[in-house]
Amino acid sequence: MSSSSRPVPRRESPWGVTGENHPEPKAHRCNDRVEDVIQACFEGNPFKTVPGPFKLFWQCMRSKPGEEPTAPFTYLDLEPLKRETEPVKPE
Repeated sequence: MSSSSRPVPRRESPWGVTGENHPEPKAHRCNDRVEDVIQACFEGNPFKTVPGPFKLFWQCMRSKPGEEPTAPFTYLDLEPLKRETEPVKPE
């Protein structure tokens, strides 16, 4: 599954750790799906708009990494995810 790793916004904090030896946080692989659900909450009647995006979000959370649903997003203007097919190696 190829999903572009978008940067996670960071805030400066007196208790936070900054510096060179601290890895940058990565967004969860289903982050875009949950954002689609949140956007659906504000598009008309939530009882009609939320079930579809929520179903895809739930499928994403229950799936193994790399097996996320490839259905297009309902309310976000993002490219649908594509599965990377591994090339068949001749034997």
